[in-house]
Amino acid sequence: MDLLQSFIDFSTNFISKGGIPFGFFLVMLESFVPILPLSLFVALNVNAFGFLIGCFISWLGTCIGSYCCFLFFSYLEDKFTTKFLNRKMIKKIHTSIDRFKNINFTELVLILTLPFTPSFLVNILSGLTKMSHNKFVSALLIGKSFTIIFWGYIGKSIIESITDYKSIIYIVITLGISYGISKLVSKKWNIE
Repeated sequence: MDLLQSFIDFSTNFISKGGIPFGFFLVMLESFVPILPLSLFVALNVNAFGFLIGCFISWLGTCIGSYCCFLFFSYLEDKFTTKFLNRKMIKKIHTSIDRFKNINFTELVLILTLPFTPSFLVNILSGLTKMSHNKFVSALLIGKSFTIIFWGYIGKSIIESITDYKSIIYIVITLGISYGISKLVSKKWNIE
């Protein structure tokens, strides 16, 4: 326990010294490097800068990072699949892309809202399917806001979050709210 607390204190101090741009950059980098833990970066930002600022820079960082990843793979499109992957992998990717092409706005928001969704995969598939920028950015801004608030509020390990009944209730309520907001946004601006 003391070792964990020492790590948290060291990491929080390290991020504090780097300042807000450093905390922002760490979260943005997570959008491109799937092994980096968004939950840890958000929790450390909240520890270092307080709940509101920590959540805001984490939300902004993940949204900008996800959009950059989306743009990158949108640009690469078939160049990526034909140049770097073998035929068997290309077939699997095209199957995933075909399934993802039919995702509606509300489903995309819900996927992005779930705290355990691998967002880099959603960013890549959204880019490769040539999803409209309006649809992706709108879903991203709505879905990621709930994810960041969740990780800022929880600030625990994934396993503790799953076994904590309060966290499960929070996830269900968050999904319900994001579903409602996505339906309203989809209807108001005719996004599909």
